[in-house]
Amino acid sequence: MRRSVAAVAVTLVTALSLSACGSSASSPSSTSDLPTKVIDITFTGSDVTPNGTDIDVKVGQPIELDVTADKPGEIHVHSSPEEQEFEYQQGSSTFHIKPIPAPGRTTVESHTLEKTLFILVAR
Repeated sequence: MRRSVAAVAVTLVTALSLSACGSSASSPSSTSDLPTKVIDITFTGSDVTPNGTDIDVKVGQPIELDVTADKPGEIHVHSSPEEQEFEYQQGSSTFHIKPIPAPGRTTVESHTLEKTLFILVAR
């Protein structure tokens, strides 16, 4: 009898620990909990910073572009499934890129300067 009680206890503890592994309370943070990745972009004449750099982001992470420019222009995000374009004015502008949905590389370029600003590397 003791053996069957012990077996039931072990089975119950195992079942509870396995079900806890599948619960949302013990799962890693969802992508909505990721902090916003802020990328500063500065246009001065024909110079821009960043200029061709890889920038790491997490899949699903919110991304904000903070643009400072000495004249108006346009930024193009070659994202999938939908490309995004942003027109900025002289001064300061802020834009929110749709989160990158899958691992990969997404090019962000200045149409005005015909330069790659940076490449978002989603992991």
